[in-house]
Amino acid sequence: MQTLLLGIAKQLVNNPDEVRVEVVEKENLTVLQLYVSKDDIGKVIGKKGKIAQAIRTVIKAASVNCDKKVAVDIM
Repeated sequence: MQTLLLGIAKQLVNNPDEVRVEVVEKENLTVLQLYVSKDDIGKVIGKKGKIAQAIRTVIKAASVNCDKKVAVDIM
């Protein structure tokens, strides 16, 4: 999941070197924290959050076979 999110985010931003993903494990939840530069945050979120929602949908669909839920936080 981490590499998938990293690949998607790097395609959207102007500064792909500043994109990083941290994984936070909780009981039944894995949180993928996406960090991008301040200049690129709007590109990752999109108008009315549509790009962010699309990213979350793709990650959720890819994590269907996992035992844990996966969430994406854009930091």
